[in-house]
Amino acid sequence: MEILLLLIYSGIVWLIFFKFKLLPWNTVSQVIVFIIPVVSIALLILILNIVAPSSHDVRVMNYNVEVVPRVTGLVVDVPVEPNEHVKKGDTLFRIDPLPFELEVKNIEAKLPGLEAKLVSAEAFDRELESQLTTSNNHIRVINTQIDLAVKRLEQTKELAQSGAGSQFDYEQAETNLKNLEAQLAVAESEKSQVIQRLSAQSDEGEFAQVSEARAALEQAKSDLAMAKWRLDQTVYRAPADGRVVNLQLRTGAMAVQFPIKPVMSFVEDEQWVVALFAQNELRRVEKGNEAEIALRTHPNRIIKCTVDHIVWANAQGQLTASGRIPDTKEMGHHEGRFAVRLTIDEDNDVFLAPGAVGQGAIYTEHGKLIHLIRKVIIRVGTKIDWLILKLH
Repeated sequence: MEILLLLIYSGIVWLIFFKFKLLPWNTVSQVIVFIIPVVSIALLILILNIVAPSSHDVRVMNYNVEVVPRVTGLVVDVPVEPNEHVKKGDTLFRIDPLPFELEVKNIEAKLPGLEAKLVSAEAFDRELESQLTTSNNHIRVINTQIDLAVKRLEQTKELAQSGAGSQFDYEQAETNLKNLEAQLAVAESEKSQVIQRLSAQSDEGEFAQVSEARAALEQAKSDLAMAKWRLDQTVYRAPADGRVVNLQLRTGAMAVQFPIKPVMSFVEDEQWVVALFAQNELRRVEKGNEAEIALRTHPNRIIKCTVDHIVWANAQGQLTASGRIPDTKEMGHHEGRFAVRLTIDEDNDVFLAPGAVGQGAIYTEHGKLIHLIRKVIIRVGTKIDWLILKLH
């Protein structure tokens, strides 16, 4: 664009000073003629970099998922092809499910026995509570009989002392009282035994055997749920819409549940288009500003975008956590740039390959009259992308 402006300016100078000779071509006019374009273009570029900043580092990035199996086993099927587009939930590979099915069946076989054990423990608990109730009732009956026996003993004693009754009746009443007291002691002993058994309870108030049986049953159910989950994980499904790249997994390979050993790479469809700018170029940029990018993978094509947000952070803004005091000496590093995330307009159906690079520009709400210059520069640059400058 600058060259085009210089050519237009040169044509005007030729017409004025040489064609029509409207002004003399002397030292003063020569100095003025050469100073005007230099100053004008310099000012134009300085203003343009503020109101329509450009970037020669535009990148297309996709989320990359390192696929690590959740269970270890022998791979029996890999139905996906390299670089084939798949939908979320489609099967990427399968692990031999037989060991996991056997584990599920083994735990399921234990459940009926554990449930029967819990029912038996609960029945025994209820039996002890019934025995305690019976003992309490028996003790109340004996106490009532003892009260009656005490009164009968006092009556027979008075009758025997007054001669109105026999000594035998008094001794019989005394024997009955002692017998009832002995029965009371036996009943209280039985009650104590029942209470002692019931005293072995858990924090939830359950009988110890019931608590143990319930805990064993719940543990088995938890193990069964985990076994079913592992069985389900033998089929690994796509976490999102995307495609598998660098597929080397084959049937018969061993898939290992190890975080640093992924079996394939999955590239999601969700993309980031990022343009990197110097730190003093973004003073006028705001969310929603119009933007354009031109990628080298699509020569002579302008892709319309809008500014999503500015990432106001870079690696130079943090100190590495350590036990050492940060070194504050000057390291001579270059200042870090800030990234601007761009959103591709919906009417652009162009395929953006992850890793594609190019150039772009953002058009702020200021200086709209000279935005045309930046647009021309971008379009001239993308036409140059047609050229493949190599000798082999």
